[in-house]
Amino acid sequence: MAAPAPSPAPPSPSRRTFLGRLSLPERNYLADALRTETVGGVILLVAAIAALVWANTFYSGYRSVSDFHFGPESLGLNLSVAHWAADGLLAIFFFVAGVELKRELVAGELRDPKAAALPVVAALCGMAVPAIVYTLVNVVGGGSTGGWAVPTATDIAFALAVLAVIGTSLPNALRAFLLTLAVVDDLFAILIIAVFFTEQIDFMALLGAFVGLAVFWLLLRRNVRGWYIYVPLAVVIWGLMYNSGIHATIAGVAMGLMLRCTRREGETHSPGEHIEHLIRPLSAGFAVPLFALFSAGVSLSGGALADVFTRPETLGVVLGLVVGKTVGIFGGTWLASRFTKAELNKDLAWADVFAVAMLAGIGFTVSLLIGELAFVGDEAMINEIKAAVLLGSLTAAVLAAVLLKLRVRKYRALCEAEELDEDEDGVPDVYEQDDPEYHLRMAAIHEKKAAEHRRLAQGAGAASNEPDSPA
Repeated sequence: MAAPAPSPAPPSPSRRTFLGRLSLPERNYLADALRTETVGGVILLVAAIAALVWANTFYSGYRSVSDFHFGPESLGLNLSVAHWAADGLLAIFFFVAGVELKRELVAGELRDPKAAALPVVAALCGMAVPAIVYTLVNVVGGGSTGGWAVPTATDIAFALAVLAVIGTSLPNALRAFLLTLAVVDDLFAILIIAVFFTEQIDFMALLGAFVGLAVFWLLLRRNVRGWYIYVPLAVVIWGLMYNSGIHATIAGVAMGLMLRCTRREGETHSPGEHIEHLIRPLSAGFAVPLFALFSAGVSLSGGALADVFTRPETLGVVLGLVVGKTVGIFGGTWLASRFTKAELNKDLAWADVFAVAMLAGIGFTVSLLIGELAFVGDEAMINEIKAAVLLGSLTAAVLAAVLLKLRVRKYRALCEAEELDEDEDGVPDVYEQDDPEYHLRMAAIHEKKAAEHRRLAQGAGAASNEPDSPA
């Protein structure tokens, strides 16, 4: 008697692709956003170098400019230049971060909870592990645990500047992953600043800021237009938030989150995307570099770099950025992919995720800001923490550059495939494989090429039959 046929195996549960190809609208948005951030990152790099040179060649002049006060004293806004840069200009940066976060939540990579789980877990682990590394180093070494939040942030502009300098063409999926990590980082950095670095609250000023935000929200919902209405209102909200005792950059992210980032019928861009497109160059090309100019000026004459590896606070920052960020993001990504049954894109490898995790250890802008808030009043410690942030970010950048260079040929091949547009219609061919019109256009192109080659073949054959032609 024949053995019964084996029953078919149950179908395996569908597995989502991690770091798969982006949708065309997401790809176009990403390309536009990262183009601006890359240029801004190069400007930021120049500003940081200028700050170091200025502070170490003419420190008294650097301090006198940084400490110069101006602004209306009656409104509590007679601030130093460095203070205006940290509390004022960075509000523009956090406004863009708020819009970016809102867009990611309603139209981007974070709109699907299942798809968002992996980058969110990776980002959270990428903040938690550096904080744990810093805390352990300082508990063992007897240092201050007050700077635990310094190594938790990723600076997307600086990371992109590093990519631009080393000439590595990362595939769009890896760039989007890096951007999503930075967006979630920014969100939790804002929460950390609001919760852990607010000492006293002026409730009347805070109430006034909330009223201003309510008016801002109402005007948006009524579709009221005009920069001359929103800009003065934003300045008032910012001033009230500053005087409330809560860090004024919170006002920027709150207003950014209020913008509508979904497109309605007939709209090419949502209001949020349009405003972000206008404000992002101001943030990336002016606000953040100017903040860096007056925050990255570390005087190295006092041995700040030499002391980085001898003090637990500074050593914790360096290890948090270089080791904590890499282990946290890579480990969180790997674990999340296992539990969510996400399958890594077959064109990429886990080594690529590790390199991006290392690149995320570049924590500059927000790390410098949190360092100033964590050790307010202790100028010597702030100077050393800044030196640690610079050294940790530089180390992460160099190591990431080496890892990415090892795969540069693979990345270039993937980028060329992503950008190939043989029918020259402005849309990469990989997005048109299900479009019959695309295949008809390609058939016409190949038929034209085939006809040209037949004509050349006939000409070559006629030439070979001539009497004087070589045998």
